[in-house]
Amino acid sequence: MRLSLGLAAYRALSWRAAQPVQEAPPPRPDGSLLWLHATSAERFSALSDLGQRLCAHRPDVNLLLTVNAGVSPSDPATGHRIEGRAGPVQALISDHPTAVRDFLAHWRPDICLWTGGDLMPNLICMATDEGTEMIIADIGNADLPRRRNGWLSDVTGPCLMRFDALLADTAETAAHLRRLGLPGRKISAMGRLSTGASPPPCPETALNAATQALAGRPLWLAALLDREEIAPVLAAHREALRFQHRLLLVAVPTDPDDSARLISAARDNRLRCADWHGGDPIGEDTQILICDDSSDLGLWYRMAPLTFIGGSLRPGARGNSPYEATALGSAVLYGPHITDHTAAYTRLTTAGAARAVRDMASLTNAVVQLCAPDHAAAMALAGWETLTESAALTDHLIEMIQDRLDRREAAHAHA
Repeated sequence: MRLSLGLAAYRALSWRAAQPVQEAPPPRPDGSLLWLHATSAERFSALSDLGQRLCAHRPDVNLLLTVNAGVSPSDPATGHRIEGRAGPVQALISDHPTAVRDFLAHWRPDICLWTGGDLMPNLICMATDEGTEMIIADIGNADLPRRRNGWLSDVTGPCLMRFDALLADTAETAAHLRRLGLPGRKISAMGRLSTGASPPPCPETALNAATQALAGRPLWLAALLDREEIAPVLAAHREALRFQHRLLLVAVPTDPDDSARLISAARDNRLRCADWHGGDPIGEDTQILICDDSSDLGLWYRMAPLTFIGGSLRPGARGNSPYEATALGSAVLYGPHITDHTAAYTRLTTAGAARAVRDMASLTNAVVQLCAPDHAAAMALAGWETLTESAALTDHLIEMIQDRLDRREAAHAHA
């Protein structure tokens, strides 16, 4: 395909840039390869989920996940790097023509799903020249040039023309794409691509046993507590008991070794506690239930209408993901130190599904207020709607990719 003047100039100038040294990639697997590219950590999480869903339907497809330089590919539930869960992960650190040529020669992708802006013109143009089908999703107005004329517009428009389908986040963005001269048949407004959650499992027998043992007690959950959060959480619960004397706190520390510390601190605060895994009986006078196994969170997220997500009150902490709790119907409280999951908490807070607390006093106030069933239920509903809002886009993308893979495989079979 002939390059526009802007793209031709970009290509010529990019040859002058220094070529970065990159690590050797892992071997390319045999068979079809779907290339998923994320321009942000949130999009990476969403694409990782999409890739796993696609592989469940089509286990023969191979995945390659790439990210922009500086994007941390991490699991939204744990904050740990995802490597090999849905496919190899590679950072695209350069649009130098030689780096692009080496990348495409090695991976030979059949289809690319690109999310967001931050276009790499050499990579996109050379990929389509090599026969890769290109789809772009979750593109917004902020990703597009504001003026119709000029250098950036002359690169962006022709670069976007290389995509077979353009899925905008809003009707306004779709109109902007048409003003750039892109064919309307390629453009649709499909909403934002956002991370969902795969809720942790819970055996029905465990759920039934917990329901019977708790006998309808109102409860809240403090999940993934840091050692430094034990004191403020227990103090908040002690204050909340003045307003709801039957209220039960289920406390799950991040480190199982902190269970003994929790029990000792509870007794120092004259709070009666029981050890869930120790088989202690849960009576009407039990005020704290301690569970030292975080693998049981699938049970407690289902049981608790309100969850404080730990690892967020202590200065220097980085937070834990709220998505599992939200997916299982729990309203969420969190502290101010959530660096690793800022986008997730902002998304839920904006929707009314999560609330920030600063300290013991604000945690107490939130627990007392939100343990009222109607308040927590409204937040839980908002959370569920937020996590499922991009489900239609994800389903549509999976269908598009499957159709294209089917056509390519049929063409190869008849070649």
